[in-house]
Amino acid sequence: MLAALVVIGVIVFGGLAPARFLSADTIRAIAFQMPELGILSLAMMVPLMSGGLNLAIISTANLSALVMAAVLTNLIHPSSPAPVVAGAIVAALLCGMLVSLVIGFLTGIIVAFFGVHPILVTLGTMTLVKGVAVLATSGTVIGGFPPAILFLGNGSLVGIPVSMILFIICAALAATVLTHTPFGVSVRLIGSNEKATRYSGVATEWVLVGVYVVSSLLCWVAALVMMARFNSASAGYAESYLLITILAAVLGGVDPFGGFGRVLGLFLSLVLLQVISTGFNLVGFSPYLTQAIWGATMIVAILIAVVRDRWITRLWPAKSK
Repeated sequence: MLAALVVIGVIVFGGLAPARFLSADTIRAIAFQMPELGILSLAMMVPLMSGGLNLAIISTANLSALVMAAVLTNLIHPSSPAPVVAGAIVAALLCGMLVSLVIGFLTGIIVAFFGVHPILVTLGTMTLVKGVAVLATSGTVIGGFPPAILFLGNGSLVGIPVSMILFIICAALAATVLTHTPFGVSVRLIGSNEKATRYSGVATEWVLVGVYVVSSLLCWVAALVMMARFNSASAGYAESYLLITILAAVLGGVDPFGGFGRVLGLFLSLVLLQVISTGFNLVGFSPYLTQAIWGATMIVAILIAVVRDRWITRLWPAKSK
């Protein structure tokens, strides 16, 4: 159904603005814009499938980007030789990954072992991490990265944006892990019924810790793409993406209450949202109206999921338990 909606969207906006919407520049712009949102949506999808949520994905990505940016700008100078630049890039990547790992691990520990609701934990994490980022930078932007970093956000290989290649790799890995590994099966089972999964012998606490670690690692990849694309890092980037990542996941078939979700559905929903967003922009819709439409769409999608689950419970009570 999502594929059909994508086709309908292309036909509609192609008819309303044929010269611009169907141009190579527009398609290229979509290909460069979608990866960062796509990777962040994957970071949201994983905890959603476990019956949780991660409201800290944007702040985690921004802090990780700021750490990597600080390492790069402090270690690399105009006269730095290539080995120094390469070493600085490796150090920056490791530092950014470590920051994301720590945030994800601590979040998972609080959710899994202390039993605090994920919304409360990640809301607190989001506020804490953003506060640290703003305090450390005084709200300023850190920029000026080596070409090797910028290539990840603006370069292409055989006509395909490098950032899109990174997104496809992340999506393929996420699909494999969530579908074909014991960890992925456990995530789905926890999302369906955590108590029954625990009684069956699964170490649900550590699986949940893994969920938030994986989510934060995806935030690190998104941070790399964002800082490479904008040639800068800031504590306030991509804040409008939070709602859209949840919308993309739910619209793509991820059960907002946990237990089910497919990466392919998420990918198609991202394409649909990007087509609609680009079409609205070219037609001249207000960005505020677009945000209102996204909010309404998410409410409708969640209501549909609620009604669907209730019907399943009534028709197949044994299956729903």
